[in-house]
Parts: sequence; structure tokens; C-alpha cells
Amino acid sequence: MLALFLDNTEGVSLSNAYNIVNFWEKGFWELLAFSTQMMLILVLGHTLALTPAINRFISIIINFCNTNAKAALIVTALTVVFSLFNWGLGLIFGAILVRKVGETAKNKGIDLNYPLIGAAGYSGLMVWHGGFSGSAPLKIAEKEHFLSSSIGQIPISETILSPMNISVAIALMLILPIGMYLLAKKSGTKNFILPSNNSTSLSANETNIVGAEKLDYSKVFARIFALFFIVPSVIKVVKADDLSFMNINYINFLLFGLALFFHSTVKDFLAAVNKAIVGSTGILIQFPLYAGIMGIMKYSGLTVLFTDFFIHLSNSYIFPVYTFISAGIVNIFVPSGGGQWIVQGPIIVETAKQLHVPVEKAVMALAYGDQLTNMLQPFWALPLLGITGLKAKELIPYTLFLMVIGIVIFVSALLFF
Repeated sequence: MLALFLDNTEGVSLSNAYNIVNFWEKGFWELLAFSTQMMLILVLGHTLALTPAINRFISIIINFCNTNAKAALIVTALTVVFSLFNWGLGLIFGAILVRKVGETAKNKGIDLNYPLIGAAGYSGLMVWHGGFSGSAPLKIAEKEHFLSSSIGQIPISETILSPMNISVAIALMLILPIGMYLLAKKSGTKNFILPSNNSTSLSANETNIVGAEKLDYSKVFARIFALFFIVPSVIKVVKADDLSFMNINYINFLLFGLALFFHSTVKDFLAAVNKAIVGSTGILIQFPLYAGIMGIMKYSGLTVLFTDFFIHLSNSYIFPVYTFISAGIVNIFVPSGGGQWIVQGPIIVETAKQLHVPVEKAVMALAYGDQLTNMLQPFWALPLLGITGLKAKELIPYTLFLMVIGIVIFVSALLFF
């Protein structure tokens, strides 16, 4: 509708409406590869979170979560670290850890504020886009991404590993756990009920295995196969002169090998994938729709109109903050970092170039805004809610606390650097 009424070069007509529909169809199919990349980065991260190694690690960690405050500190700290590596891994790891902490508290009679601990397990969604699975910075690290003709290839050394983002990541890793620890000490504990648990353990039925099917149950075969992913990934790191190789495809390739290696057998790996793939259905359906929106904006001239609006509204100093705010607002309606980059990316890039703002800084401003309002947007909390038995309304008071801390950290970084 905006394209129909704002672009008045031909007036509002059936011909113009037909053109806009064609723009929608053209854009709809342009980013299928990106959609697949985003599905894989979620599914493989989730699959890695279901490995026996992660479960053993959680079993060790919960022994230290023997008070409400300690549980809040540990759950937040670990969830943030795991989410900086991969957001799917961090989300499911946090959810399983919260569930195990709740079960242990019930069994040992430990007083716990379970919703607060649940919010701690969701805190990773406020840091992920600045980490190694961040959609926008990883996408522009590719040689032929959809905006490469405008900005070229920008390696992660200028985005994820920039001094600004490293400072932000350190601040988040320190301040968020301490903040939740202090909040937990003051908030008190509450009685809670744990619903029946759908076990995340994966066991293979090894009866009547014949022929080539035996390979699916072979630990030797699975781990040798996994090395075909892990070894080339390591060699690439050793031989590289810079970080230009590190993009979404590299991360997914490495995650595939790690998930297969730590599941030990192909059978267990596939069982975990079957559990994880349900969470990717939103990406499968949503991303082509976002690409269609991008097509309308790109081919109708709306991108130019929005760019001109932002140029007149801001200057080179304040533009990153405006980008941060706008990204936070858009994330409420487009709850996907990759989908948001599709829609907002062209506008942000063109405006940054016109205002002589470093494109990499504008990209990270979008990443910060996108991840911030995940503390309001419950879409990605659905797996956590299912595993923990919590409700979104129970998390919101505590995720808002995290959000306030995030605003201070992100805005300070955008203004200082």
C-alpha cells in the first residue's frame, strides 16, 4: 500500500498495482539461499544443544545453582556465552538449564524464583546478533550477498570482532549476570509448579539392525564422517590471513560437524535434528514474505524515499542511534534478525553511505536494536516456554530489567565509538 500511494510517478492505477504485485513476486524468490542458511544455523545450534556432552555439562553446573541468586548469575552468564557462539544453541541450552535448575530446586527444597531464572535462560536472545551467528554481520561477510554491489564484502573483523562490539560483548557478559544476581537477591522466591517434562534425551532402538543400517549406529563411522566437516574448518582457520572466510556457510559447516561428532551416531544426530527442525518452520514461511517486502521496496523506489527521510531526520553522529531505535521497533513486527536485515538493510546501507557513516557501524546498530526488543517479543521464547512450562507474561518483568541494561550498554557504545 505504501508503494502504491507514495510512488506517484504514474498515479494510483491498476497498472501501478500490477507492477507492485510483480515486484512482490520477484522479491519473494530472491533470497531462498539466505532462508536455508538461517534455518540451518538455528537447527544445527539446537541439535548441538541436545548432545550428551551438553547434558553432562548441565548436570555439573546445576550443582552450583544452590541458591536463587547463584542460579540467576550462573544461568545468565552461561546463556550469554553460549548465545554469542550460536543463538540456537544458547536458546535451547538456556531452556534446558532452567528446567534442570527448577527440577533440582524442587527435589532439594531450594527456594527459587523460577520465572526470574527463566528470564535468565532467555537472556541470550539479547546478545546473539552481535555474536558468531549474527545474521546481518555474517551475511555481509559473504562475497556475493544481496547488497554486495553497494557495499562489497565486509569481514567480521569490522563488525563482530570490531573494538566496539568486543567492548559491548564484554560489558554484556559482565553486567547482565551481576544485574540478575542482584535482582534475584532482592526479588524473593515463589512457589512454582513444573509440568510433566518431554525428555530431551535421545536413545536409539538398536533391535533388528541389518546391513548398511549398522552405519547409523556406529560411533566410529559418525565421528570419522564428522571430521570431514571439522578438519577443513580448522585448516581454513590456520591458513587464513584474515577473517574474510568466516561467514554463514562456514559457521553452518562447522556446526554440522560438531553436532554430528558430539551425538556420536548418525541415528542420534538425526533424532536430534527431528526435534530441532520444528523450531525452524517460522523461518521457512516468514523469510520469503520478508523477501517479497524487500522486492517491493527495492523495485518500486520506496528504498530511496525512506533513505531521503532518514537523511533529513538525522546526521552522521546520531544516525546509528536512530538505526538502533528503528530496528528495535521493527523487530516487534518482524521477529527475525535475518528477515529484518532483508527489509531494513537496503535503507540503512544507503542512508549510511549518504551520511558518511561507516556501514559496519550501521549494521551493528541494527543488530543491537533487533536483539534488544527480543526481551519484549515472545516469538523466539516459544521453545523455552515449552521446555520450562513458564508463560511469557511471567518472564516479561525480568526481561524488561535486562532490556533497560541493554539500552544503556548499546546506546553508550554507539555514541562513544
